[in-house]
Amino acid sequence: MQTSVQPSTLLARTVVVALARAGVREVVLCPGSRSAPLAYALHDADAAGLLRLHVRHDERAAAFTALGAGRATGVPAAVVTTSGTAVANLHPAVLEAAEAGVPLVVLSADRPHAVRGTWANQTTALQAGLFGAAARHALDLPVPRAHEPLARARATWAAGVADLVAAALGQRGTRPGPVHGDLAFADPLVPDVPWTPPSLLALSAESARRAPSQGALAAESAGKEVAGGPERTVVVAGDGPAPLGALARRLAERRGWPLLAEPSSGARGGPNAVAAYRLLLDQPALGAAVERVVAVGRPTLSRPVSALLARADVDLVHLVTHVDDPGPARPHHRVLVSSARQGEQDHDHARAGGDWLRRWQRAGAAAQAVTDAVLDDEARAGRLTGPLLAREVAAAVTGTGAQDLLVAAASNAVRDLDLAAAPWADPVAAPRVLAARGLSGIDGTLSTATGAALAAGSPTTVLVGDLAVLHDANGLLLPPGEPEPDLRVVVLDDDGGGIFSGLEHGDPERSDRARVFERLFGTPHGRDLVAIAAALGVPARRVTDLADLRSALAAPVRGREVLVVPADRSDLRALHARIRSRVSGAVAGLGSGS
Repeated sequence: MQTSVQPSTLLARTVVVALARAGVREVVLCPGSRSAPLAYALHDADAAGLLRLHVRHDERAAAFTALGAGRATGVPAAVVTTSGTAVANLHPAVLEAAEAGVPLVVLSADRPHAVRGTWANQTTALQAGLFGAAARHALDLPVPRAHEPLARARATWAAGVADLVAAALGQRGTRPGPVHGDLAFADPLVPDVPWTPPSLLALSAESARRAPSQGALAAESAGKEVAGGPERTVVVAGDGPAPLGALARRLAERRGWPLLAEPSSGARGGPNAVAAYRLLLDQPALGAAVERVVAVGRPTLSRPVSALLARADVDLVHLVTHVDDPGPARPHHRVLVSSARQGEQDHDHARAGGDWLRRWQRAGAAAQAVTDAVLDDEARAGRLTGPLLAREVAAAVTGTGAQDLLVAAASNAVRDLDLAAAPWADPVAAPRVLAARGLSGIDGTLSTATGAALAAGSPTTVLVGDLAVLHDANGLLLPPGEPEPDLRVVVLDDDGGGIFSGLEHGDPERSDRARVFERLFGTPHGRDLVAIAAALGVPARRVTDLADLRSALAAPVRGREVLVVPADRSDLRALHARIRSRVSGAVAGLGSGS
């Protein structure tokens, strides 16, 4: 590289090479002037195949796109912005990444330290530490001092970026999560010398030598930690990375325990996975009889599970992969599980389940059958509901390939999957299910799904509600020529916040306040989602009956499309009450024997 290169250009190119050397392959950029040195360097690196660049207009959408890439692959993506409020718009994705343990690299361009806190335009002295404790690691890299050799500054910046990526991956003593590098660039910001980036082949070989093992988690060692104890044990698997979900499934099968697995746990499959388990937890012979829970991941999806985990008469064991993993707010036993060698798996035959497991399996099968019957009755009456849509989407994705992705919005969508979608018979062939369970926000759902689809290179279906679409409509906006994922967006449009109908706010005894409920919680919008999607350049259409829905879902996912399924949320509370009542009757009829 020629010595006449401008300092900001040279440092930006150093950062880009350091990202690639650390294994980062996806970078999302938003336009800005102060970040121009990085933009030019990223463009050159993209053209050379060193990494893949994605450009977005909206910083919030950009951050969630990078978050989705990291969530799908376990490899951090980077999001790059200019200074000022652009950085603040990344905060929702940073918070989700922090709580969910998803690796994410934030790089914000800044002005030199000397002008921060002055009248310098689009500059705040708060930017370098903007994310506070949410960032696993933060760096504020300054403009080189006068007469400081650029080689020294380049080494400092390269080492800083390497530390950021390592911290994002959980290699610096904390679990994976977001990191923040604030990079001070001085004028001039436009490169004056062309650049030929180093080859990806050389950097990939170097990265492979440094990469940590991504081996399976050892179910055998975990099993020894929880051996013995109460016979009436269940495994509760919450949201988490795929290896953790596989651990939960193998542990349940090795010990002969029922498996209560959330859709995004990576564990929802195999013979021990129980369908509609949350409806069984108030049954005397099932949920009420649980003596011990082995919890894996972050189980936050349903109130019945939360109530089970809070019971003082239930022993609670929490399996964690990092010492700083959060856990329940009650006394419990924490077990730190470690990685096995790459490729090491538990090939032992599953332990034959006793009466305890058989009870749960029979009850789960009965609950699934009853739920299906109620939903089918609704469909015959011309009513498409959220649980029915979730069941059909899960069935359509099942069998299309283990590499397919299913992304569920954090509100009713993922709960409908939990209720109505049958566990996958073959977990190995099941799709990956992703959901924002760190803070359970509905913002950024479409962008997250887009980033996941792009990084994984997989056909992706996203199940989402109308309000989540409106929250992240900009996630559908791609500048011309940008990489486009294979993404099918399936929207349940019930004109508002259906989830509140099932909460205490939607209690029919409060019908005298129905108008207040609609204004504060139902929040109807009356917008045409097909027209909104079309305006953002995505083909869209309405689906109004079950046959049309199944036909649309059966088609291969190619490019982007939006399917809008109209629904009526006024009967949603009653629908769930009917399902609960019929499941309770069916399970009670089974008795408590084997």
